[in-house]
Amino acid sequence: MSILHTPAEGAVLNPFLLVDDAAGLITFVSEVFGVRETPEAHTEMPDGKLIHSELRLGTVDLMIADRQEGWPARPGLLQVWVRDVASLLERAVARKGTVVTPPTPFYGETTLGRMLDPWQNLWWLYAPAPGQADPVPVWEGGDDTVFTTLDVALRDLR
Repeated sequence: MSILHTPAEGAVLNPFLLVDDAAGLITFVSEVFGVRETPEAHTEMPDGKLIHSELRLGTVDLMIADRQEGWPARPGLLQVWVRDVASLLERAVARKGTVVTPPTPFYGETTLGRMLDPWQNLWWLYAPAPGQADPVPVWEGGDDTVFTTLDVALRDLR
């Protein structure tokens, strides 16, 4: 895809979440990730439901709207690079998020953690960890936290 088709300050792909209580999710994301809603994108329907909102995380716009009558909720699976997985998980838990995967050494000198927000969005959180050795693969006797925590969380969402 040509970069010419992307707005000057935008990304080629931007996630859109359709939830009940969009305002609550906006507050959660704002407080956990330290970002603000883009005021000019905030669009409400006459009944007060939010039909469109945006929060900028890096170069990506996370779009959030309220589920309308007859529409299913559509939570997401989201990957975000952060500076510190542990502190972000602490902020999320303080706001009723749930830790799915605690900060765990991952491949490529990164730390991985996962959280589930109260709207059932599952967040993969990655942070650089320069000098950190890659974990030993489970098939060589290493820890299986990364897979098992995800497996349990997704099975519980059914």
